Amino acid sequence: MTTTSATVSERASGGSAADSSSAAPARPRRRRRVAHAARRWTAFGFAAPLLAYLLVFYAYPLWRNIDLSVHDYNVRAFVQGNAEFVGFDKFVEVFTADSFPTALLNTAVFTLVSIAFQYGIGLALAVFFHSSFRLSGVLRALFLVPWLLPLIVSSSTWAWMLNSDHGIINSVLEAFGGSQINWLTSPDTALTAVIIANIWLGIPFNLVILYAGLQNIPSEVYEAAALDGVTPWQRFWRITFPLLRSVSGITLLLGFIYTLKVVDVIWVMTTGGPGDASLTLSVWSYREAFGTGQPDFSPAAAIGNLLIVIALVFGFVHLRLQRNGDKS
Repeated sequence: MTTTSATVSERASGGSAADSSSAAPARPRRRRRVAHAARRWTAFGFAAPLLAYLLVFYAYPLWRNIDLSVHDYNVRAFVQGNAEFVGFDKFVEVFTADSFPTALLNTAVFTLVSIAFQYGIGLALAVFFHSSFRLSGVLRALFLVPWLLPLIVSSSTWAWMLNSDHGIINSVLEAFGGSQINWLTSPDTALTAVIIANIWLGIPFNLVILYAGLQNIPSEVYEAAALDGVTPWQRFWRITFPLLRSVSGITLLLGFIYTLKVVDVIWVMTTGGPGDASLTLSVWSYREAFGTGQPDFSPAAAIGNLLIVIALVFGFVHLRLQRNGDKS
């Protein structure tokens, strides 16, 4: 009887020990699951504002723009919300319009010439200011003024300076024996005039980004080059320019996207005229939507979608080139 009771007590104690030993690892597992869930919800909480921002300010406007381009939205249909679905008819209308070849060519010239001069002048100024001298900070701050001014103010100022009759640029040309130039009213010079103004506006951005890139180049590289007797020109082409490749790539990409969508500068100075002489795709889109007495939102949205596709193509090209550069 005693043996039997001892055996039962041993089995009972053994069972309770087994239960406690199996329950012991279960508690840390539960804690880990709870901690993992807490981290996941915390990460979602931090990401939620960004996701909401992307949905409200990017995804919805993009979807709305696509919806506008595949429906026939005039003012009445826009108010009543009963626009007819027309598929790709508005894109065909844009591609076959008389203004399309001119606007496409002007966009290419305006964008490529602008970013080439903005980058070239900005890089030269960044290299110049990289060598420290007494008034370097003051002059750098002065070069940022075009970037700080509202675009309407800058565009209006350039329109006044390039005025045919009372502009200061024509006055200077005439003072040195030159002839009057109809900068904004001649089809031969209107696009050149808006390009000059846009170059002036974009130089500070390139200066700031490229100057920051120069600051990240180790000084030891230049010291080693000086010991090897490298000339300043060789130092620029063999050290500075190659080490700025990644910064230059993102600067050119951002400059391209920004210049591609410029409206205010051209609209204030020439409204895309005379005729279509300075008309770009972005100005054409704005003119179709808001620049006439009879707004036509669907062609404007179709042109906007075309600009988005062009920007995306160049963005993917930049990513591909950057990936290939990193591999090499």
